[in-house]
This record gives sequence, structure tokens and C-alpha cells, in this order.
Amino acid sequence: MTTCTTNTIGVFLVDDHRATLWGLERLIDSAADRMRLLGSATSIDELLATPAAFDADVLVLDLDLGGVDASLALPELGRRLRARILVLTGYRDHDAQCRAVAAGARGVVRKEESVEQLLRAIEQVHAGDIWVNRGMIDDIMGLLKGQRAEHDERDARIAGLTQKENEVIAAVLHHRGAKSLVIAESLGISEHTLRNHLTTIYHKLGVHGRLELYVYAKEHQIGAANP
Repeated sequence: MTTCTTNTIGVFLVDDHRATLWGLERLIDSAADRMRLLGSATSIDELLATPAAFDADVLVLDLDLGGVDASLALPELGRRLRARILVLTGYRDHDAQCRAVAAGARGVVRKEESVEQLLRAIEQVHAGDIWVNRGMIDDIMGLLKGQRAEHDERDARIAGLTQKENEVIAAVLHHRGAKSLVIAESLGISEHTLRNHLTTIYHKLGVHGRLELYVYAKEHQIGAANP
């Protein structure tokens, strides 16, 4: 396996079936004038532990990795890898395929399709196109609209926090696991006032308790002094 050149597409493969992986590797090798195999893995963990994966232009990812739904990892892969992701699946589950694209995949190819179709899909995805059946487009758009609505609602919740509430969240983050008295004293307020602030924050963000608030604040980077 070698690094990609300027004129070829660097491809990385992920499939939990080694026989399938072997066949895919041979397929990419057979198209050496168009693409170059950078590496392969049998799991998401192995993928992320392989330096070559971070240089790939296109990641061909099996949707089912030993019973694990790989689509759940798509948002993280989209953040950590520069590669465009093409899902390869043996399933006919239309909804699962739509969810994969909505989660960040740039296309879906079923394993029953021809090898030339797969090679074309890799090229099209690398070029910035989306490779899906026309029948999927409306459903994907519906999912994306739903995601945008969720994001808008979350952003509105966060924007509704006051400066003091952000300071309280920052104190909760800084004094993780500390007693309420410690947090209150760090803010120069009473425990009663702290409880009132927290009750309002929980309601605004839709969380239940300090642990959920801590996780939510870390995930969404909120709090005036979020570390």
C-alpha cells in the first residue's frame, strides 16, 4: 500500500469481512490509473488507529461492522477525517441508507451492484457529488430538515441563557463533583440562589440535574469559562 499521488484518488476501506476486504483491495489495485489503495481496516477503532486513513480522499465504509451500525460513527468520522465517505452495504434497508447520508455519508452503494458502479461512485464522491438513488433524495431532505430544526431549537435554548447563567454553568464545569456550597461561594452567591439559577438552567436546556448539565455543556461548549 502506497501513498496517493496528485492524479489518483487515495482510498481507504473498512469492512469486517476479511474476504470482502480482500476483494475490495484487489478491485482498487486493478484501477491503479484512477485510484490508489492507502489501507484497510475491519473496525472503526482500527480505522482511527491507522495514520493512512487520515490521508485518504475517499473512505469506503461497510454500514454493518459485525452487528455494529457504522452510521452512528459518521458524524465523528466527518469531524476527524478529511475523506469523503461512501457507504457500502448489503442491506436493502432504505431508511438506514437515508440516515447514513443524512449523518454525513456522500453516497451509498449496495454490494450487489457491479464493480464498475463502485469505482464510478468513488470517483463521483471524490469529485464532490452525491451518489444515491433518486428515490432516496426526498427522504434524505426530510431527515436533514428535521436535523436543522433540532439544531435551531438547541441554538435557541443556548442563546436564551443569561450571562449569569453562563457563569453558573462555567462554575459547575470548573468544580466538577463539588458540593453546592463550594460552587455558590465561588460565584459569591448563596446556595439558595444557586439552586434557583440551576433550576432555570435545567428548564431552559431540557436537562435533569448537574450531571446532565455537565455533559450537555461539555458537548455543546457552553459556559462563560468552558475549558
